[in-house]
Amino acid sequence: MWRLFNSRSLLVTALSLSASLSSPNTLRSMSSSSSTDTMRSPPAAKKVEHRMEMFGDVRVDNYYWLRDDSRTSPEVLSYLQQENAYTDSVLSGTKQFEDQLFKEIRGRIKEDDVSVPYRQGPYYYYTRNLEGKEYLQHCRRLIPNHDMTPCSVHDTMPTGPDDPPEHVILDENIKAQEHGFYSIQAFKVSPNHKLVAYAEDTKGDEIYTVHVIDVEIGAPVGKPLTSVTCDVEWANDDTLVYITMDEILRPDKVWLHKLGTDQSSDICLYHEKDDTFSIDLQKSESQEFLFVGSENKITRFIFFIDASKPEDGLKVLTPHVVGIASWAKHRGNHFFIIRRSEEFFNSELLACPVDDVSVTTPLIPHRERIKIQDTCLFANHLAVYERENGLPKVIAYHLPAVDEPLTSLEDGRAIDFIDPVYTVDSAQSEFNSSILRFSYSSLRTPDSVYDYDMNTGTFVVKKIETVLGGFDASEYVTERKWATASDGTQVPISIVYRKNLVNLDGSDPLLLYGYGSYEVCIDPWFKASRLSLLDRGFIFAIAHIRGGGEMGRQWYENGKYLKKMNTFTDFIACAEYLIEQRYCSKEKLCIEGRSAGGLLMGSVLNMRPDLFKVAFAGVPFVDALTTMLDPTIPLTTSEWEASFFPLEEWGDPRKEEFYHYMKAYSPVDNIKAQNYPHILVTAGLHDPRVMYSEPAKFVAKLRETKTDNNMLLLKCEFGAGHSSKSGRFEKLQEQAFIYTFILKALDMIPELSSSL
Repeated sequence: MWRLFNSRSLLVTALSLSASLSSPNTLRSMSSSSSTDTMRSPPAAKKVEHRMEMFGDVRVDNYYWLRDDSRTSPEVLSYLQQENAYTDSVLSGTKQFEDQLFKEIRGRIKEDDVSVPYRQGPYYYYTRNLEGKEYLQHCRRLIPNHDMTPCSVHDTMPTGPDDPPEHVILDENIKAQEHGFYSIQAFKVSPNHKLVAYAEDTKGDEIYTVHVIDVEIGAPVGKPLTSVTCDVEWANDDTLVYITMDEILRPDKVWLHKLGTDQSSDICLYHEKDDTFSIDLQKSESQEFLFVGSENKITRFIFFIDASKPEDGLKVLTPHVVGIASWAKHRGNHFFIIRRSEEFFNSELLACPVDDVSVTTPLIPHRERIKIQDTCLFANHLAVYERENGLPKVIAYHLPAVDEPLTSLEDGRAIDFIDPVYTVDSAQSEFNSSILRFSYSSLRTPDSVYDYDMNTGTFVVKKIETVLGGFDASEYVTERKWATASDGTQVPISIVYRKNLVNLDGSDPLLLYGYGSYEVCIDPWFKASRLSLLDRGFIFAIAHIRGGGEMGRQWYENGKYLKKMNTFTDFIACAEYLIEQRYCSKEKLCIEGRSAGGLLMGSVLNMRPDLFKVAFAGVPFVDALTTMLDPTIPLTTSEWEASFFPLEEWGDPRKEEFYHYMKAYSPVDNIKAQNYPHILVTAGLHDPRVMYSEPAKFVAKLRETKTDNNMLLLKCEFGAGHSSKSGRFEKLQEQAFIYTFILKALDMIPELSSSL
């Protein structure tokens, strides 16, 4: 599943002027936000008629010319530069405030910081941030007396002068010096700990190059693997398995690479020829097998590779059966399989012998109200990540000895969490131990890493994210509320605010976030930069709308395909609930969504523009119908329906029913001559998931059609992709930019003296 909402970059400050910047009672408008009369004129994109006809329906796209797959058209680039210049002009009067806000946000983070080390073989591995540096260092230290030091919740990496020294394996800051964009999405250590393979993206287009280096001296080993995905795994000490993509960036081939040989001589282990399927790769926690999955939205089947004999190729673990999806883990003599079907929509957990995969034993049955999300497998334990009533749960089970029959599970032990709404994510754990590591946060609780002993039930906090500037979690309130959708469905909302700054009488500003696609769960997570809104009297809320996975598989299925409209009406219902309950008013309601959440933004803005004051749409998927009719655009075919099972994300608009349904909500196709709120839209020139031309066309058509004088701004990053810029401070600068726009639209920017 595509993870479309990636970075939770957190930031910060301890400024002497923070009080004057943050008090909601001292805010004065720096410049009018209701009109752009004093600014330069907005760019007017030329109109070139492009007619599209289907099922007797004619659509005219006057801005189709903005799509340039090469990203080199002088005319297109010039137009995007004009939009950027216009945005800078409109916000020029708030640039001083934006810079101060960036310093405030940055001032909350501990710039020189170290991640929690994890044990892997005889070493601790971890990452380090350096003060003032954008990117990570990847490091390790030898574990003293490794064979004599079992893994424990109390395990601490020694860092004294007499302890094994730190070794920096790779410094991303050095690598990034030659590039405007730099991202490493895979960092894999070889089984003998002598080599590292890492996947590098230097454009933001998510087309990677895999480099192999000697851990001790950092020297390259062989030639890099080019034009690959970030799915790469070691089979053994001198063999890599990796994945490449076809011309529309669909992962379609699995390859075996022997170190020291040329990529052109690599062996193709599997080619997925069905263009509605994509493949992925992962290694078992036991390190004994690699799993290759091939999936579309409803079907997933798995092959396995013996890591000790990768040249033997792939073997079928679960067959290709339409409507059945499976995921695999390994321990001892068994594979553990999560299996989902139309009947068992929230999944069941099975086990099968490695030497006879056709014989399965149910371990956890399907339950209508509890969804099996994931598992983490150990030599003697199993941790199951579940969802019930919209909240994540973790259950730990003790497994019988490997040589004993595996017929059932003993009663598991649930881990308790304290906040009313929260998020829990698995973290890398040591397979041959009883220690489960996970991360936990909530809207008021900074990211925390825990080690949990599954034998004793002992918890130890390994790290809590440092938030500078006097942050006190007790000053913030988190709540969970339920809005009633138009069909009577109860939709959960997560809420946070600073209790001494809000009135809860309808006068408070509120930012409502939404996504609602791909079964992604937007669990309430901590974000230090968000404090810059909360500490100005904002309320922040997340609408857990249908199309996401928060309430189980059915929640997703009731918000996709021919039920996609539920996603948008759920969000509107949440907004109306927050207004009715006096959390905010229409004049103070701001909304935010990215990617597929940008589709949400575009749709609700067309449907109920009167309901919102400000909207931010990040890299928004707003030209849905035209994009889904074009199979040359990345991700398009994988979004179509499987021919036997009409349960895909958006559907296939080549079929009339789906064409008209998608047209009814596709944002570009539904822009009307009406008043819209203040709108900020962003794009990434090299974005492979949502082409930059979609937000550009959306803004161009809105500017031509809308009847108000509210701000409408487009910011296109020329050196970024779907996840914006790559540096941690660059991401914070973008956050300050977005918040500045929101505050300007609400007339909440203070007048700064020239001495600041």
